[in-house]
Amino acid sequence: MKKVLVLVVLFILPLVAYLFFASGVNNFGKLPVLTEKVTDVSSINPAYTFEDKITILGFLGSNIDQVKGNVFNLNQKIYKRFHEFNDFQMIMVAPIGSENAVEDLKEELGQLADAEKWNFVFSESAKIELMFKDLQTDLKLDENLGNPNVFIIDKNRKLRGRDDDEDEEIKYGFNTISVAELNNKMEDDVKIILAEYRLALKKNNANRSK
Repeated sequence: MKKVLVLVVLFILPLVAYLFFASGVNNFGKLPVLTEKVTDVSSINPAYTFEDKITILGFLGSNIDQVKGNVFNLNQKIYKRFHEFNDFQMIMVAPIGSENAVEDLKEELGQLADAEKWNFVFSESAKIELMFKDLQTDLKLDENLGNPNVFIIDKNRKLRGRDDDEDEEIKYGFNTISVAELNNKMEDDVKIILAEYRLALKKNNANRSK
């Protein structure tokens, strides 16, 4: 009896746990849409777009040194895990005048990981404020035109988040100051939206082959 119990603990329970977590993302369904259409980043710089991309959008503000820790948290917990997906990108908006400081930051990021999908877009204050307002969140930019939260924008320029979060009820963004939040919430939500698009792609391919 003891041998059977040991076998169950060592082999069967881990297998059940694996199957549970492996299928967990599919059970979550779709990540809720919180804002239907947000301003495309192409309105600031035509070299970039949210269209057909899964985007992590952030607003750095003008004090780049102050937010370096936030960016490194995001790099370690989110970017490193997902940057190899073809449709994944990071878009960080910063005020004109912060280009040199951002270039230094990007060099530091390049020492930690392949920083190819870290994109930095610069604009004047009015356009940054308009873009942030268009997200239609309950958050605000600070005096430096920054905010520690980052946002998930889908391929159709929709803001995705949580409408039943246990802490905030409606969760528009993810606080990069908190490693725990990036680990426990944002990572799961990015997995969900990537799985959502992978599933849609499989269905489309299956329909075409009929």
